[in-house]
Amino acid sequence: MRVAIIGAGPGGLAAARYLYAEKAFSAITIFEQRDEVGGVWCHTSEDTIDEDFAIPHTKPTTEAEKPIVTNQANNHVIFQSPVYDLLETNIPHTLMGYSDKKFPKGTPLFPSHRDVKQYLQGYAKDLSSIMFHTQVVDVCLRDENAANATWLVSVQDLRTHYLSTHEFDAVVVASGHYSDHYIPDIVGMREWNTAYPHSISHSKHYKRPEHFTNQKVVVVGNSASGVDVSVQIATVSKKPLLLSERSDSPVYLRDNHRIRTVPEIIEFITRDRALRFADGHIEKDIDHVLFCTGYLYSFPFLSSLSPPVEVPNGSRPDHLFQHIFYYPQPTLTFIGLPLKIIPFPLSEGQAAVIARAYSGRLSLPPLEEMKAWEADWIARHGSDKSFSVLGFPADAEYLNHLHHWSLQARRKDGLENDGQGKIPPVWGDEEQWLRELTPTIKAASQALGNKRKEIRTLEELGFSYAKDGKSKL
Repeated sequence: MRVAIIGAGPGGLAAARYLYAEKAFSAITIFEQRDEVGGVWCHTSEDTIDEDFAIPHTKPTTEAEKPIVTNQANNHVIFQSPVYDLLETNIPHTLMGYSDKKFPKGTPLFPSHRDVKQYLQGYAKDLSSIMFHTQVVDVCLRDENAANATWLVSVQDLRTHYLSTHEFDAVVVASGHYSDHYIPDIVGMREWNTAYPHSISHSKHYKRPEHFTNQKVVVVGNSASGVDVSVQIATVSKKPLLLSERSDSPVYLRDNHRIRTVPEIIEFITRDRALRFADGHIEKDIDHVLFCTGYLYSFPFLSSLSPPVEVPNGSRPDHLFQHIFYYPQPTLTFIGLPLKIIPFPLSEGQAAVIARAYSGRLSLPPLEEMKAWEADWIARHGSDKSFSVLGFPADAEYLNHLHHWSLQARRKDGLENDGQGKIPPVWGDEEQWLRELTPTIKAASQALGNKRKEIRTLEELGFSYAKDGKSKL
């Protein structure tokens, strides 16, 4: 059996590890459009705007992502990354890492993006069959009516521009969902953008705060990146920076005199360069509006697939069982689509299930049962973006479900762990204690200012499972 993996980021690397561990596949090929492993963790210092950047942007793109820079001298291919210069993780590395590889000793508790990229490159060190600077442009069934239909994967070498097509029995999509920006359509936005070019942007293109020095700035969205970016920009912008929120921001922002929270923007007013907020308040002389409003689910290389793998507005995936299997043709799978999760260990759990299913050791339920699972999930979680949002404790429950599901696979002689194969992580009481407290621990770290970079352990911040956790369980 031949398996293609699309993407050499955290999900693709986990997929490769678990597929190789099965010792069941004649070929495992990883297609990566960048020149190196790491996915979005491959930081780019350039703040170049994508050619197809649109304001507003409310539907998924149908075209392949384009490189932002092609250096003819060394033939490097560079794609924009949403990682910014000062980004640090919002997850302690003791919880963030893969189960079979710890972060190096001495890594800050909340690693920088450079630390994470180096960690991922170490994790991939002995993986072969990665085709770099190779972009997948189309994936389609060779004969959708055949009992064992194969997949035709068309790719382009981004250095030579040579196009080729390869046949596989199964495809794992691990291309992530942080490239197709979402900017809502707000009254007056188009006119404002025409009158004041480059005054509206998305966090995908944010790199450093200095660009906003002495400007009156509004940041839209108070997710982890929105809050982090606001804190950074507020050190150089006019005071206060306005943070437009739909839900309550973290408590520690209340003590930041440089930031004032405001409601949603309901209108851009070109005259006076103003914004109207949901409470009726108007702010004039706005220099810049930065949207930290997330991304759309977008798979341009699957545009010919029917039924589609995302809903028309790109707010969530569609036709997937357990957030993984494309149930009309389960030899197409996805890794890392849920939101508000701990990505690396969750990718392991999904990869373990995929690898066992593809090797024939783990059977999937009948089609109608897979459809019923999705219908039930929609009924309980909603049919919009909320469909993919887990958060704690749902992410812990899902990760542990994947672990136990993978252990239902038939044992096979020659595999590790007495024939069970490579075993994905499971979270016990201590991991769930840490997961629940992660926002509090991050806030404690942030309160230390630059000294936070010297923190290596939870205990240095005053957190201890042995002391605090067990008594609360």
